[in-house]
Amino acid sequence: MPSELLSKARRYEEQARREAESELPAFHLTGGSGWINDPNGFATYRGEVHLFFQYYPYDVCWGPMHWGHAKTKDFIHWDFLPAALAPDREYDKDGCFSGGAVEMPDGRHLLLYTGVRKDVKENGGIREVQTQCAAIGDGIDYEKISENPVLTAADLPEGGSEHDFRDPKIWMEDGIYYVIAGNRNKFGRGEVLLFASRDALHWQRLGTVLSCTEEGGPMWECPDLFVLDGKAVLLHSALEMRPSAPEFHPGNGTACHIGQLDRETWHFTEEALQTVDYGLDFYAPQTVLAPDGRRIMIAWMQNWDSSRFTPKNLHFFGQMTFPRELHIRYNRLCQWPVREIEDCRCNSVFLKDLPVTEEKSFPEIHGRVLDLFLHVRPGKGEQYRRFTVKLACGGGFYTEISCFPEQSIIKIDRTQSGFPHDIAHVREFPVTFRDSEISLRLLLDRYSFELFVNGGEQAASSTLYTPLTAEELLFSADGEVLLTAEKYDLIITESGDVP
Repeated sequence: MPSELLSKARRYEEQARREAESELPAFHLTGGSGWINDPNGFATYRGEVHLFFQYYPYDVCWGPMHWGHAKTKDFIHWDFLPAALAPDREYDKDGCFSGGAVEMPDGRHLLLYTGVRKDVKENGGIREVQTQCAAIGDGIDYEKISENPVLTAADLPEGGSEHDFRDPKIWMEDGIYYVIAGNRNKFGRGEVLLFASRDALHWQRLGTVLSCTEEGGPMWECPDLFVLDGKAVLLHSALEMRPSAPEFHPGNGTACHIGQLDRETWHFTEEALQTVDYGLDFYAPQTVLAPDGRRIMIAWMQNWDSSRFTPKNLHFFGQMTFPRELHIRYNRLCQWPVREIEDCRCNSVFLKDLPVTEEKSFPEIHGRVLDLFLHVRPGKGEQYRRFTVKLACGGGFYTEISCFPEQSIIKIDRTQSGFPHDIAHVREFPVTFRDSEISLRLLLDRYSFELFVNGGEQAASSTLYTPLTAEELLFSADGEVLLTAEKYDLIITESGDVP
């Protein structure tokens, strides 16, 4: 039986989602109401893909963490399910934090999550303890097991921190459960630990997969480890990273390590390192191996630094990125929106080799819910120095994406995107121009855009709160470019029928 705390959350969210339905993004998953952050338990169960998420249903600000719950068959249409977890036990009384999920051999659904407990010390200070806990259920209702917690400070290496031990990602291979989790080691740096179990109750630590350098930050959160196109891939989100231009910006970021995993020592040998997403709003990515064999990633399309801003008059805060298919190309992680979005396209427009110099618009290209492909190449005469697209324009609001071929960078500037607070609004990142040509794909929703460069070699995500009436797109260049544009409106039907 659900606890009273969980039952209360379920009653509340059902009503709140009805009130918020008309203001939600068109095709990006939210909690439906209240606050969400990290995706959790992104995994298949009984042939469907389930996604849980950090969740506070009662307000659009961070609060005691619950687990919200949704599922999908196509990564487009999500069915909200009742909240799965609430902080209702002594070991998780201050929050049910991030974790993973796996289908058990007997058909039950196992959730593994971080339970947070804050104790008052003799001197009046607060001592936070993080442990890993399990709940088992049927895809709707979950019961926390009596053996909780199943991983504690006793399972950490010498000097490991029980205050920073969190975010287990669980999977199963050959009848054995594996878990990776983030920890702060005795040197005060982030690392990823690996554990194994035959029953998901009693765990053995296999080793440290990877530890960070001093520049990598004091804590690695939300790790994910998988094999992709013959390479081992380790994802994690890092707190307080030092800048490492031009790849990593200071603060909280996401990293992708590509290399090899030694299955005897369980040590990861790095061959390549990159940012996962170069935008302003992306954190805590998690992947799933879809039933058809694709590796799909989703993330919180927000950032702790920017989450201090909550828009007025909205009943929800926080959304997930659109799910992305992953591949390794030239030892680089490449990302592309899941192909199912193609079934939602309509009102296609194709314009070829349009000369662009001064700022101009094209009546056929406008909107706030669209899939837009742009290919930019030099025009006649001297080399162009900049190409800019302004999106969500109107009433003095806009967001700029500018390409600079001589510097091989893209610059995002959302200063005029409707944010009333002084948070990070500008981001530059390196890209490849081939003979001064570049290809862009923009996936634009009501409150966000996701940019994919050169077939997914880079991705950049950002929220924006420009009024929804701002639908114009403007194009300009310093010098002349020839612009080819392919635009589709996106209509997401409730039934999943093609529009």
